[in-house]
Amino acid sequence: MTSFDDLKTIIRRNKLLGMWAAEQLGLAGADADAYSHALAMDTMEPERGDAFSRIRKDFDAAGIIQSDEQIMRVMNGFMLEAGEMQPTGGGGSDAAAVMLARKLTTR
Repeated sequence: MTSFDDLKTIIRRNKLLGMWAAEQLGLAGADADAYSHALAMDTMEPERGDAFSRIRKDFDAAGIIQSDEQIMRVMNGFMLEAGEMQPTGGGGSDAAAVMLARKLTTR
């Protein structure tokens, strides 16, 4: 994968991870979507892009009992899932990137 493809995969992973974390935190609907979106958007900013640390902090603050290993296992599972979502074939990844960027910026 190219670095651009890696970035798209991490954004997708963080979007999925954000929905999982939101559910653990008791968030639903628009609140869960906002949490997931924020986690995905933070990928673009190095100083805030550490999804694990953000989730660890949020879980600790909310009293959610999840070990670091459990969180990492979920992250790894979503990374595999996000990688499988990677389009293959000519031009598909560019179209997917445009759609992803539009979706992220319209929220």
